[in-house]
Amino acid sequence: MSLIEISVIIPVHNGSLYIAATIASVIDQTLPSTEILIVDDGSTDGSAKIAQAQVYAQRVYVIQQNNHGPAAARNLGVKHAACNLLAFLDADDLWMPDKLARQMQMMQTEPTCEAVLGGVKNFISPELDEHQHRILARSAAQTGNLHIGSMLIRRDAFLRVGLFNTRWRHGEFIDWWARAMRVNLIYKILPEVVLLRRLHTSNLTLSEKDGRKEYLPMLRELLAQRRATAAQTKNSNTEEI
Repeated sequence: MSLIEISVIIPVHNGSLYIAATIASVIDQTLPSTEILIVDDGSTDGSAKIAQAQVYAQRVYVIQQNNHGPAAARNLGVKHAACNLLAFLDADDLWMPDKLARQMQMMQTEPTCEAVLGGVKNFISPELDEHQHRILARSAAQTGNLHIGSMLIRRDAFLRVGLFNTRWRHGEFIDWWARAMRVNLIYKILPEVVLLRRLHTSNLTLSEKDGRKEYLPMLRELLAQRRATAAQTKNSNTEEI
């Protein structure tokens, strides 16, 4: 790929406490992104004004919508993105400085690779008190790599999978990743940590606990879709015989 163009999409809803640090972690990448799209999802705390501050003005563009949730905000960002590579970041998380550079190197080494993910490390936001640290300690110890904030993906591959399902306010990436597996997305996972996931008292999954009820119907739906796909494959093989 001779021209590296990366659009970074950051949805934010009332994230004024952390959005500046999040944007800085993108601006400070050793491989610069082409544009940073902040999608303000109906914030009432001045998040958009922070994103529009002059220090960020050269590469940051703020798009505003009513509060429709992170899936809709990400989709709006994709529709406005101008580049052939897409990356996503939540408004309270941080990228490691070489996140984009490492992932781009993998894509150049493996030309058929459509997406690259990497390690995720949780951290407890430093402003929290000792009691809050204890509450979040178990979650902080968890690690992984299948997180939207750890992914760099080719735009055409993302669109082949499709936009995020706005039915789900929580876990929309779980639904998207399941669809990605059904269309055989070609991906690699870097062993290095590329994303620092901030834990704090306003995390969406913590502040909207009722939203966790979405996970069970989502998983049931994904299971039904997997069974339907398996049945179709079996019938097709039977017809060929």
